[in-house]
Amino acid sequence: MQTIAEIIKSKKTSISFEVFPPKKDGEFEAAFETLDALSALSPDFISVTYGAGGSKSKKTIEIASYIQNTLHIPALAHLTCVGNKKEEILTIVEDMKKNNLSHVLALRGDRPKDMTDEQYNSRDFMYASELMRFLRAETNMRFAGACYPEKHFECFSKETDLVHLKEKQDEGAEFFISQLFFDNDYFYDFRERAAKKGIVVPISAGIMPITSPKQIGTSVSLSGSSVPKAFADIIATYGDNAEDMRKAGIDYAIRQIRDLQSNGVDDIHIYTMNKPKMAAEIVAGIR
Repeated sequence: MQTIAEIIKSKKTSISFEVFPPKKDGEFEAAFETLDALSALSPDFISVTYGAGGSKSKKTIEIASYIQNTLHIPALAHLTCVGNKKEEILTIVEDMKKNNLSHVLALRGDRPKDMTDEQYNSRDFMYASELMRFLRAETNMRFAGACYPEKHFECFSKETDLVHLKEKQDEGAEFFISQLFFDNDYFYDFRERAAKKGIVVPISAGIMPITSPKQIGTSVSLSGSSVPKAFADIIATYGDNAEDMRKAGIDYAIRQIRDLQSNGVDDIHIYTMNKPKMAAEIVAGIR
Protein backbone atom coordinates (compact mmCIF):
# COMPACT_ATOMS: atom_id res chain seq x y z
CA MET A 1 0.00 0.00 0.00
CA GLN A 2 1.31 3.45 -0.92
CA THR A 3 2.14 5.92 1.83
CA ILE A 4 0.41 9.31 1.75
CA ALA A 5 3.71 10.94 0.75
CA GLU A 6 4.01 8.51 -2.18
CA ILE A 7 0.44 9.29 -3.25
CA ILE A 8 1.15 13.04 -3.17
CA LYS A 9 4.37 12.64 -5.16
CA SER A 10 2.77 10.36 -7.75
CA LYS A 11 -0.02 12.78 -8.67
CA LYS A 12 0.23 15.98 -10.65
CA THR A 13 -2.16 17.62 -8.17
CA SER A 14 -3.46 16.36 -4.85
CA ILE A 15 -6.57 17.48 -2.98
CA SER A 16 -7.03 16.58 0.67
CA PHE A 17 -9.47 17.52 3.44
CA GLU A 18 -9.39 18.17 7.17
CA VAL A 19 -12.30 17.18 9.40
CA PHE A 20 -12.84 17.25 13.15
CA PRO A 21 -14.37 14.51 15.35
CA PRO A 22 -17.82 15.03 16.92
CA LYS A 23 -17.88 16.72 20.31
CA LYS A 24 -20.48 14.28 21.70
CA ASP A 25 -20.78 10.52 21.33
CA GLY A 26 -24.32 10.85 20.00
CA GLU A 27 -23.09 12.85 17.01
CA PHE A 28 -21.10 10.07 15.35
CA GLU A 29 -23.86 9.09 12.92
CA ALA A 30 -23.96 12.63 11.51
CA ALA A 31 -20.15 12.66 11.36
CA PHE A 32 -20.13 9.44 9.32
CA GLU A 33 -22.71 10.95 6.92
CA THR A 34 -20.41 13.96 6.50
CA LEU A 35 -17.50 11.65 5.72
CA ASP A 36 -19.58 9.68 3.22
CA ALA A 37 -20.38 12.92 1.39
CA LEU A 38 -16.73 14.03 1.43
CA SER A 39 -15.55 10.65 0.17
CA ALA A 40 -17.67 11.13 -2.96
CA LEU A 41 -15.30 13.99 -3.87
CA SER A 42 -12.39 11.49 -4.11
CA PRO A 43 -9.85 13.23 -1.85
CA ASP A 44 -6.32 11.82 -1.81
CA PHE A 45 -6.39 11.69 2.00
CA ILE A 46 -8.39 13.09 4.92
CA SER A 47 -6.84 14.39 8.14
CA VAL A 48 -8.67 14.23 11.48
CA THR A 49 -8.02 16.81 14.20
CA TYR A 50 -7.25 16.01 17.82
CA GLY A 51 -8.59 17.28 21.12
CA ALA A 52 -6.43 19.33 23.48
CA GLY A 53 -4.42 17.25 25.94
CA GLY A 54 -5.65 13.94 24.57
CA SER A 55 -9.31 14.49 25.42
CA LYS A 56 -10.47 13.38 21.99
CA SER A 57 -7.84 10.81 20.98
CA LYS A 58 -10.39 7.96 20.91
CA LYS A 59 -12.82 10.03 18.83
CA THR A 60 -10.00 10.95 16.45
CA ILE A 61 -9.11 7.28 16.06
CA GLU A 62 -12.73 6.23 15.54
CA ILE A 63 -13.24 8.81 12.78
CA ALA A 64 -9.87 8.05 11.18
CA SER A 65 -10.64 4.33 11.30
CA TYR A 66 -13.93 4.88 9.44
CA ILE A 67 -12.09 6.89 6.76
CA GLN A 68 -9.34 4.28 6.40
CA ASN A 69 -11.23 1.02 6.79
CA THR A 70 -14.79 1.74 5.61
CA LEU A 71 -14.27 4.46 3.00
CA HIS A 72 -10.81 3.15 1.97
CA ILE A 73 -9.34 6.65 1.84
CA PRO A 74 -5.93 7.20 3.48
CA ALA A 75 -6.42 8.73 6.93
CA LEU A 76 -4.02 11.10 8.66
CA ALA A 77 -4.75 11.23 12.39
CA HIS A 78 -3.57 14.34 14.22
CA LEU A 79 -1.43 13.56 17.28
CA THR A 80 -0.48 16.29 19.74
CA CYS A 81 2.11 15.93 22.47
CA VAL A 82 1.76 19.00 24.70
CA GLY A 83 -0.49 17.20 27.18
CA ASN A 84 0.80 13.64 26.77
CA LYS A 85 3.57 11.68 28.43
CA LYS A 86 5.69 9.28 26.37
CA GLU A 87 3.76 6.27 27.72
CA GLU A 88 0.46 7.89 26.71
CA ILE A 89 1.74 8.53 23.18
CA LEU A 90 2.71 4.85 22.89
CA THR A 91 -0.76 3.79 24.12
CA ILE A 92 -2.45 6.03 21.55
CA VAL A 93 -0.19 4.72 18.77
CA GLU A 94 -0.98 1.13 19.78
CA ASP A 95 -4.69 1.95 19.56
CA MET A 96 -4.11 3.45 16.10
CA LYS A 97 -2.29 0.31 14.92
CA LYS A 98 -5.21 -1.87 16.09
CA ASN A 99 -7.39 0.25 13.82
CA ASN A 100 -5.09 -0.16 10.79
CA LEU A 101 -3.88 3.45 11.03
CA SER A 102 -0.30 4.14 10.01
CA HIS A 103 -0.07 7.92 9.44
CA VAL A 104 -0.14 10.81 11.93
CA LEU A 105 0.22 14.56 11.71
CA ALA A 106 2.68 15.13 14.56
CA LEU A 107 1.97 18.40 16.37
CA ARG A 108 2.86 20.09 19.62
CA GLY A 109 -0.75 21.21 20.04
CA ASP A 110 -2.35 23.94 22.14
CA ARG A 111 -1.82 24.00 25.88
CA PRO A 112 -4.86 22.54 27.68
CA LYS A 113 -6.70 25.14 29.76
CA ASP A 114 -6.38 23.05 32.95
CA MET A 115 -2.61 22.48 32.55
CA THR A 116 -0.59 24.13 35.32
CA ASP A 117 2.62 26.07 34.65
CA GLU A 118 4.58 23.33 36.42
CA GLN A 119 3.05 20.64 34.19
CA TYR A 120 3.59 22.74 31.07
CA ASN A 121 7.25 23.48 31.82
CA SER A 122 8.09 19.88 32.74
CA ARG A 123 6.29 18.15 29.86
CA ASP A 124 7.92 15.25 28.01
CA PHE A 125 7.81 16.98 24.61
CA MET A 126 8.65 20.65 24.17
CA TYR A 127 8.28 20.70 20.38
CA ALA A 128 6.71 18.69 17.57
CA SER A 129 10.19 17.74 16.34
CA GLU A 130 10.78 15.92 19.65
CA LEU A 131 7.55 13.97 19.16
CA MET A 132 8.74 13.07 15.67
CA ARG A 133 12.10 11.87 17.01
CA PHE A 134 10.24 9.71 19.54
CA LEU A 135 7.86 8.29 16.93
CA ARG A 136 10.75 7.43 14.63
CA ALA A 137 12.70 5.69 17.40
CA GLU A 138 9.84 3.90 19.18
CA THR A 139 7.19 3.18 16.51
CA ASN A 140 6.78 2.43 12.82
CA MET A 141 4.27 5.22 12.21
CA ARG A 142 4.67 7.47 9.16
CA PHE A 143 4.29 11.12 10.00
CA ALA A 144 3.82 14.58 8.56
CA GLY A 145 4.30 18.00 10.12
CA ALA A 146 2.79 21.47 10.13
CA CYS A 147 4.36 24.58 8.61
CA TYR A 148 3.58 28.28 8.79
CA PRO A 149 3.76 30.53 5.70
CA GLU A 150 3.67 33.63 7.93
CA LYS A 151 5.77 31.88 10.64
CA HIS A 152 4.48 30.35 13.86
CA PHE A 153 3.02 33.12 15.99
CA GLU A 154 5.31 32.20 18.92
CA CYS A 155 8.48 32.25 16.80
CA PHE A 156 10.40 35.54 16.74
CA SER A 157 11.67 35.32 13.14
CA LYS A 158 10.89 33.62 9.84
CA GLU A 159 14.45 32.32 9.65
CA THR A 160 14.22 30.60 13.05
CA ASP A 161 10.88 29.12 12.04
CA LEU A 162 12.52 27.59 8.94
CA VAL A 163 15.33 26.14 11.05
CA HIS A 164 12.67 24.33 13.11
CA LEU A 165 10.95 23.17 9.93
CA LYS A 166 14.22 21.68 8.66
CA GLU A 167 14.55 19.88 12.01
CA LYS A 168 11.14 18.30 11.42
CA GLN A 169 12.21 17.11 7.97
CA ASP A 170 15.47 15.75 9.43
CA GLU A 171 13.47 13.84 12.06
CA GLY A 172 11.51 12.10 9.32
CA ALA A 173 8.51 14.25 8.40
CA GLU A 174 7.48 12.98 4.96
CA PHE A 175 5.41 16.01 3.97
CA PHE A 176 4.06 19.22 5.47
CA ILE A 177 0.62 20.82 5.65
CA SER A 178 0.54 24.58 5.97
CA GLN A 179 -1.39 26.70 8.41
CA LEU A 180 -4.24 28.59 6.74
CA PHE A 181 -3.41 31.84 4.93
CA PHE A 182 -5.41 34.34 2.90
CA ASP A 183 -2.65 36.03 0.89
CA ASN A 184 -0.87 33.72 -1.56
CA ASP A 185 2.20 35.95 -1.68
CA TYR A 186 3.05 34.76 1.84
CA PHE A 187 3.00 31.16 0.62
CA TYR A 188 5.12 31.86 -2.47
CA ASP A 189 7.72 33.66 -0.35
CA PHE A 190 7.67 30.84 2.21
CA ARG A 191 8.04 28.17 -0.50
CA GLU A 192 11.08 29.95 -1.95
CA ARG A 193 12.76 30.38 1.43
CA ALA A 194 11.99 26.77 2.40
CA ALA A 195 13.61 25.46 -0.79
CA LYS A 196 16.77 27.47 -0.06
CA LYS A 197 16.81 25.99 3.45
CA GLY A 198 16.79 22.47 1.98
CA ILE A 199 13.14 21.56 2.45
CA VAL A 200 12.52 18.96 -0.26
CA VAL A 201 9.40 17.08 0.94
CA PRO A 202 5.96 18.06 -0.46
CA ILE A 203 4.14 21.01 1.12
CA SER A 204 0.33 21.09 0.94
CA ALA A 205 -1.18 24.59 1.02
CA GLY A 206 -3.83 24.83 3.73
CA ILE A 207 -6.93 26.73 2.62
CA MET A 208 -9.82 27.61 4.93
CA PRO A 209 -12.94 29.04 3.27
CA ILE A 210 -14.36 31.81 5.44
CA THR A 211 -18.13 31.85 5.11
CA SER A 212 -19.10 34.03 8.08
CA PRO A 213 -17.59 37.12 9.78
CA LYS A 214 -17.48 35.29 13.12
CA GLN A 215 -15.30 32.61 11.59
CA ILE A 216 -12.63 35.10 10.53
CA GLY A 217 -12.20 36.34 14.11
CA THR A 218 -11.81 32.81 15.45
CA SER A 219 -9.51 31.65 12.66
CA VAL A 220 -7.19 34.65 12.83
CA SER A 221 -6.91 34.55 16.61
CA LEU A 222 -6.02 30.83 16.54
CA SER A 223 -3.71 30.87 13.53
CA GLY A 224 -2.11 34.32 13.60
CA SER A 225 -2.86 34.67 9.87
CA SER A 226 -3.14 38.18 8.48
CA VAL A 227 -6.18 39.38 6.53
CA PRO A 228 -5.40 41.16 3.23
CA LYS A 229 -7.42 44.22 2.23
CA ALA A 230 -9.13 42.33 -0.62
CA PHE A 231 -10.58 39.86 1.85
CA ALA A 232 -11.38 42.48 4.49
CA ASP A 233 -13.38 44.31 1.80
CA ILE A 234 -15.39 41.15 1.09
CA ILE A 235 -16.30 40.84 4.76
CA ALA A 236 -17.25 44.53 4.92
CA THR A 237 -19.44 44.19 1.79
CA TYR A 238 -21.16 40.84 2.42
CA GLY A 239 -20.77 40.23 6.17
CA ASP A 240 -24.32 41.27 7.05
CA ASN A 241 -25.92 38.81 4.60
CA ALA A 242 -25.29 35.18 5.54
CA GLU A 243 -25.90 33.67 2.08
CA ASP A 244 -23.95 36.36 0.21
CA MET A 245 -21.06 36.02 2.65
CA ARG A 246 -21.07 32.25 2.20
CA LYS A 247 -20.93 32.56 -1.60
CA ALA A 248 -18.23 35.25 -1.46
CA GLY A 249 -16.10 33.20 0.94
CA ILE A 250 -16.27 30.12 -1.25
CA ASP A 251 -15.51 32.20 -4.36
CA TYR A 252 -12.45 33.70 -2.62
CA ALA A 253 -11.17 30.22 -1.70
CA ILE A 254 -11.66 28.99 -5.28
CA ARG A 255 -9.79 31.98 -6.73
CA GLN A 256 -7.04 31.55 -4.13
CA ILE A 257 -6.59 27.86 -5.03
CA ARG A 258 -6.66 28.53 -8.77
CA ASP A 259 -3.92 31.13 -8.35
CA LEU A 260 -1.86 28.67 -6.31
CA GLN A 261 -2.28 25.97 -8.95
CA SER A 262 -1.32 28.35 -11.77
CA ASN A 263 1.87 29.13 -9.82
CA GLY A 264 2.94 25.52 -9.46
CA VAL A 265 1.45 24.69 -6.05
CA ASP A 266 0.34 21.13 -6.71
CA ASP A 267 -1.03 20.07 -3.32
CA ILE A 268 -4.08 21.66 -1.68
CA HIS A 269 -5.43 20.83 1.80
CA ILE A 270 -8.94 22.18 2.44
CA TYR A 271 -10.06 22.86 6.00
CA THR A 272 -13.66 21.72 5.40
CA MET A 273 -15.11 22.57 8.84
CA ASN A 274 -17.17 19.36 8.30
CA LYS A 275 -19.20 21.07 5.55
CA PRO A 276 -19.34 18.68 2.58
CA LYS A 277 -21.58 20.95 0.46
CA MET A 278 -19.03 23.75 0.73
CA ALA A 279 -16.17 21.34 -0.05
CA ALA A 280 -18.05 20.05 -3.09
CA GLU A 281 -18.53 23.59 -4.45
CA ILE A 282 -14.82 24.33 -4.04
CA VAL A 283 -13.70 21.05 -5.63
CA ALA A 284 -16.06 21.66 -8.56
CA GLY A 285 -14.53 25.14 -8.97
CA ILE A 286 -10.91 23.98 -9.06
CA ARG A 287 -10.98 20.62 -10.89
